[in-house]
Amino acid sequence: MSNAELINKFYTSFQKKDYAGMQECYADQAVFNDEAFKNLNSAEVKAMWEMLCKTGKELTLTFGNISESATGGSAEWTASYLFSRTGKTVVNNVHAQFKIENGRIILHTDHFDFYIWAKQAFGIAGLLIGWTPYFRNKVQSTARESLNQFMLKNSSKS
Repeated sequence: MSNAELINKFYTSFQKKDYAGMQECYADQAVFNDEAFKNLNSAEVKAMWEMLCKTGKELTLTFGNISESATGGSAEWTASYLFSRTGKTVVNNVHAQFKIENGRIILHTDHFDFYIWAKQAFGIAGLLIGWTPYFRNKVQSTARESLNQFMLKNSSKS
């Protein structure tokens, strides 16, 4: 499978909320980063996608502009969903970069405008303080705690 085909499989799985299909795309030593989740290891990133697929309310996804190189690739994707903490609609435009080895993602970094996201997700609070490092750190710690709780809950089901 080419790098572009792997990226296409990843986002096609995401569109279907098929987290198992997404998880198959990652190597055992994968690392993930975005504006909310920092330095997730392979188990954490796989759990993150499962959590987002299972809890994403009214989640729709489009993707395109997939490009590939010998060592990875990139894509553009847009997610539209209800942000669970506030019930507000978010449309998040994301640029994804991938490093791929042996047909699996080893490094996945998503970039999006945090301030634009914060204004949509938190309304007036995001507008007023969404640009501050304090607010970004609070979102990151809350996201990490949500992921930890999701992983703990799901590990007890095993």
